Amino acid sequence: MSLLTLAVSVPGLRPPHCSDPDTTNCKKASTLQLAVFYGALYTLAIGTGGTKPNISTIGADQFDDFEPKEKAHKLSFFNWWMFSIFFGTLFANTFLVYIQDNLGWTLGYGLPTVGLAISILIFLAGTPFYRHRVPSGSPFTRMARVIVAALRKWRVPIPNDPKELYELDLEEYTKKGKFRIDSTPTLRFLNKAGVKTDSTSPWMLCSTTQVEETKQMLRMIPILVATFVPSTMVAQINTLFVKQGTTLDRNVGSFKIPPASLTGFVTLSMLICVVIYDRYFVRTVRRWTKNPRGISLLQRMGIGLSIHIVIMLVASLIERHRLSVAKSYNVVENGGQVPLSIFILLPQFVLMGTADAFLEVAKIEFFYDQAPESMKSLGTSYSMTTLGMGNFISSFLLSTVARVTKEHGHHGWILNNLNASHLDYYYAFFSVLNFFNLIFFLVVAKSYVYKAEVSDSMEVLRKGLGGGGQKT
Repeated sequence: MSLLTLAVSVPGLRPPHCSDPDTTNCKKASTLQLAVFYGALYTLAIGTGGTKPNISTIGADQFDDFEPKEKAHKLSFFNWWMFSIFFGTLFANTFLVYIQDNLGWTLGYGLPTVGLAISILIFLAGTPFYRHRVPSGSPFTRMARVIVAALRKWRVPIPNDPKELYELDLEEYTKKGKFRIDSTPTLRFLNKAGVKTDSTSPWMLCSTTQVEETKQMLRMIPILVATFVPSTMVAQINTLFVKQGTTLDRNVGSFKIPPASLTGFVTLSMLICVVIYDRYFVRTVRRWTKNPRGISLLQRMGIGLSIHIVIMLVASLIERHRLSVAKSYNVVENGGQVPLSIFILLPQFVLMGTADAFLEVAKIEFFYDQAPESMKSLGTSYSMTTLGMGNFISSFLLSTVARVTKEHGHHGWILNNLNASHLDYYYAFFSVLNFFNLIFFLVVAKSYVYKAEVSDSMEVLRKGLGGGGQKT
């Protein structure tokens, strides 16, 4: 952020101002200016990749799983974590955008830079008081050792008694503050890594706990894949949804609404829904389900996935109406403004925020909760991975559908002129894609086995609700 602030502030690091509508006549940025600007962006991306999965993990780790009262608070943590993230997004999309547009980029970038500096100081001041997990090495190395050992011993039979597999003494885990995991029948091939042979190399012999940690991370991959499609839908918010807004009447009195500002309604909807979910929905539903979370994490994700089907159906119907009005007023070929208020797009933005309150929160909590105790950050990074994959898939689908639908002399679904396009077909295609993705999710969710709790806190909370052992 400091580099970005310098890139827009220091005269030597920013290109000269150009008011010519034809940008080809403007003086191009120098190599140094481009290096500083892109260097700042890539540094920001690397920093975000390092902090996003770890900050939420550190926050959740502050709650003691062995204390039922703290465990109860931990069940709400990710709701309020995402609330704070989206509140910051709302601040950035409103206040900071106004500052950048009206007072300049220097102040617009300078304020968040100062905010980050203050956040770092607060973090450093609180570090001595945090609960810290003991570092246990690279999770990728531990997982790779299990997979390699199992492959190298693929002909070795697995003993019928899991106790015959290699395992460290309980004291070894206690000294390191770790938990021993018993062998499970799922992904049984990997148990070969724990079969005792002549070699004791870590690439030939792995403990049962190490094998089970690897299984837990691999078992989540089908759920991870099922979240790629909804992440692709999220990518439409700042692309096609906003571009639709540019074709509509944006005037409210003397004020002209920027199309991108509609994304603020996604944030507002999400903030409201998270509060309603945590304070009212959970408290009401858990009376019947006897689940301290109200509903299980996979059930919550399933509701979010279902809402995504509705979003795309609604978006398709709204777009069909927009196109019919454009045709009625003869603005199809010239791409002129359609005499409809930009607020007709609100339902798809508001519903997207509602879906986020279910899916995005449950997603990050699920991958954190189901990851092994020593791989929590890697588990949380799964949820970040889906957002990146969603953007890649969105770009691929957009270019592919645009190219395929123009073949053999057809008009094409996605053109620069949206009034002559068929985004209603594209959104309907997304709705079908979401439907099949939901079916896939239901299949993998039905076969998914939740990992065992490390403490009896959840059982204590369930008994407090008058229930027995249920899924989390």
